[in-house]
Amino acid sequence: MIPALLTAQGLDAHYKNYLEQLFQQGFKGDIDARYGTRLSMAVDNSVYQFLPQAVVFPKDRDDLQLLMTLAQAPAFRQIHFAPRGGGTGTNGQSLNFGVVVDTSRYFNQVRHIDAGGRTAVVESGVIKDALNDALRPHGLFFSPDLSTSNRATLGGMISTDASGAGSLVYGKTSDHVLGITAVLDDGSLLETGPWDAEARAALGGRARQLAEAVLALCQQKQSQIRDTFPELNRFLTGYDLRHAYDADTDVLDLTRLLCGSEGTLAFVVSATLDLTPIPAQRRLVNISYDSFESALRHAPSLVQAEATAVETIDSTVLGLAKEDIIWHSVGELVPNAFDAAMAGINMVEFAGRADEVDAKVQRLIEALSSGGNGVLGYRLCEQPDEIARVYQMRKKAVGLLGNAKGARKPIAFAEDTAVPPEQLADFIMEFRTLLDRHQLRYGMFGHVDAGVLHVRPALDMCDPADEALLRQVSDEVAALTRKYGGLMWGEHGRGVRSEYGPAVFGELFDDLRRVKGWFDPDNKLNPGKICAPLQSESDLYSIDEVKRGSFDRQIAAKGRAQFDKAISCNGNGLCFDYNSNSPMCPSYKVTGNRVWSPKGRATLMREWLRLLANDGVDTANLKSVPMASLRSRIKATLSRHKQDDFSVEVYEAMHTCLACKACSGGCPVKVDVPSFRAEFLHLYHKRYLRPVKDHLVAGIEGALVWMAKAPRLVNSLTQNPLSAWLAQRLFGYVDTPALSVPPLAQRLPQSLRLDEAELAQSSEQERANTLVLVQDPFTSYYDAEVVVKAAELLQQLGYRVRVMDFVANGKPQHIKGFMDRFAVTAARGARCLNRVASYGVTLLGVDPALVLTYRDEYDQVLGEARGDFKVWLLNEFLVTQLQRWPERASCGQSYRLMTHCTENSLRPQAVAQWQQVFAHFGAQLANQNSGCCGMAGTFGHEQSNLQISQDLYRLSWQPAIEASAEEVLVSGYSCRSQVKRYQQQRPRHPLEALHQILVG
Repeated sequence: MIPALLTAQGLDAHYKNYLEQLFQQGFKGDIDARYGTRLSMAVDNSVYQFLPQAVVFPKDRDDLQLLMTLAQAPAFRQIHFAPRGGGTGTNGQSLNFGVVVDTSRYFNQVRHIDAGGRTAVVESGVIKDALNDALRPHGLFFSPDLSTSNRATLGGMISTDASGAGSLVYGKTSDHVLGITAVLDDGSLLETGPWDAEARAALGGRARQLAEAVLALCQQKQSQIRDTFPELNRFLTGYDLRHAYDADTDVLDLTRLLCGSEGTLAFVVSATLDLTPIPAQRRLVNISYDSFESALRHAPSLVQAEATAVETIDSTVLGLAKEDIIWHSVGELVPNAFDAAMAGINMVEFAGRADEVDAKVQRLIEALSSGGNGVLGYRLCEQPDEIARVYQMRKKAVGLLGNAKGARKPIAFAEDTAVPPEQLADFIMEFRTLLDRHQLRYGMFGHVDAGVLHVRPALDMCDPADEALLRQVSDEVAALTRKYGGLMWGEHGRGVRSEYGPAVFGELFDDLRRVKGWFDPDNKLNPGKICAPLQSESDLYSIDEVKRGSFDRQIAAKGRAQFDKAISCNGNGLCFDYNSNSPMCPSYKVTGNRVWSPKGRATLMREWLRLLANDGVDTANLKSVPMASLRSRIKATLSRHKQDDFSVEVYEAMHTCLACKACSGGCPVKVDVPSFRAEFLHLYHKRYLRPVKDHLVAGIEGALVWMAKAPRLVNSLTQNPLSAWLAQRLFGYVDTPALSVPPLAQRLPQSLRLDEAELAQSSEQERANTLVLVQDPFTSYYDAEVVVKAAELLQQLGYRVRVMDFVANGKPQHIKGFMDRFAVTAARGARCLNRVASYGVTLLGVDPALVLTYRDEYDQVLGEARGDFKVWLLNEFLVTQLQRWPERASCGQSYRLMTHCTENSLRPQAVAQWQQVFAHFGAQLANQNSGCCGMAGTFGHEQSNLQISQDLYRLSWQPAIEASAEEVLVSGYSCRSQVKRYQQQRPRHPLEALHQILVG
């Protein structure tokens, strides 16, 4: 039986037949030809969009061999393949129109670590940071340090010969690959390594044929190869003939050909890597300059200071960093950060033995202290966490540029030029003149020590004129790099830019084509990249290939503006962060399904909007689309899984989103899935019926008011096994929480209830000292003790405290896409809160997710009609009031704090604020980094999401809580509810611990 994943519509018949044969012959991995999956693999971090015919996820080496063996059949000679790892390429390296072969899902094992020999054997899908996590206990690391290290796979690094910071010392990926196990075009295996004459004589089969052919070429063309390949640290060519053969030792190593071949010669299965000892000490000196040119021209002297790495960032990138979530952790480490004259920084790292590092740093600081070179100031970072924070900003620079204001966004197409370092300043000045001539904005950052600078001109790819300008600028930059003895592709690979190969390599380009023909005579492997076989008439891809902008421009400009949080996704893939303690995209983290990531969902949303626009739907005003009749909605709902409706695929992707907002804070271009997800659900359910559970969630705030009038009765109904079974069967809900008994209404003294008449009669001084607690549905009705203790705590601190009557917040409606109802609820809530705020009192809320709704979703939906009320979180308010109370001596109490995902994303300073407050009152509070707990409001209570919810909790929260020696405090209600569900204990809110310290 052919699985449903193979029955997608619109496939080429040859490919459909191939996939069916693949399944029938025992392919063990996953085969997916659904439109949504193909779309998610149609984009990377470049401007291009190539829709593949299918995506396969081989489970092991045998699967890879079966893929290629089957493709040898005459009926499948035209089938072609493209390997894919993290999908972070900036030049379309992994994009193709055939079968995408993704090894990131299953080829993710570090097979062996030989600490004594400083080697490791790893599979191609292992993420670079994951490898270094495994190596750290051995005092070793894999040294090529690329900015995408938290999502780039080793196979991708090998395919593009990736490098990054510190390459003058640590080199490129190819400098650390000792051997590769690969699958060739005919399904045979190739084991590469350094082969001397004796080793070559022992070879057989394809390996012997390839060795003899490449050896003869290298021996015949030694002088031409040396003359043609530039003398650069970043020597990426595509096929590195320069380093494949050493004439002095007569050693041939085909590893050097596979490194940088972009999957055009073979599929990488695994590799043996050379490892580097972790430096005993690291220091980082951040230097600010009066101009970017000063920073560039000063760089050679910094290299001469024997620095391990010299990285640079211009004022454009720094300006964008200041607007990002990252600035709260790094701003203090940037000298002259708020000086208008500061126009760039160099980050100078020293690593090695402690005495050597200290001496080098001291010499540099003495030189900097004497002034000159446009230096405005410097800052020495000595602590590992400081250095890590600065590099995190540098690594985020790629994505930050995509968040520039306006339709024109800095994009990748000429961003990794490499020239001799001593020529870099002059080259960049001419580069800037070129861009200024075209009146283009741009941002710059990169590795000045290696002569590589990432320059991203800002273009609007929805504008055909700008698309044409991309070609013109690209050609001019290619010519400029040749003028300075450099390469157009110094770090990020060739990909679609391969068309410039003939101009760079001249007569030697035909020899590169010969190499391609020896490895892949039928041009099956990533055709259109690097070069085609000499005997082939196939063309290379052009700079003018189909781009994402050509699809996006089919959406009206107003529609693109309305859904800019989806359209703006530039594919940088930061949402693929593998770190279990990162809050970024929980649903992707536990499933590995790239469709269920912000990048995947944004890609699907863009296509959904395009298809609607082509059907005549006004995507600029989706709320105006009329609701289908009940009969047609019932009919559509009953048959939706039997029809080829892309909306259903989009719905499936949106359904697994936890609406945690981690994307909106962590994504450098602020892709905001919960916002466009709500809009999608709003329109989707104008065609399809909503499940009953959606109506239950949307109405929960109103229902709680009535349920709390008889909480014991309600709990008796919801907490018994029969009711739980019925709730699961009828509504798909599990583990319904119990209402607070007694309810908040009975716990609060009458004197604490807000009376607006009393406020009106109060003096201005009394109002200024009045704090009004704004209730939220979950804390007030399920965790009422927290509200009571918040009021008591604030009273103890000397405030007049009042608690507002409950006013619906609307977040549950927004999460389920009831946008019309949410707009009404938000307007009502805003009117009430504005009225109370007008008395001059301070509004406070307890639960981060609900409080931040007033700032985020209310702003989006109401705009100026929202008014200017502000509801503070307790930590935000208390940290501004510390001067009112004397500091207390240590009380001997220590705690550990775990915060809500939404709080992590939108208010990352929350932890530091709580720490300040606790320290002021004599207690210690440590931060516990963690991902998502898996509850996220009602998400974890839905049966269909239960497995994801459980897996998320076990991923980071459960280990952290069980390993903590201190009491763990939890700021979010849903997080406390999740801990209670799986640990059978309810953690306290941080205000409850403060209450115990101050009130008793």
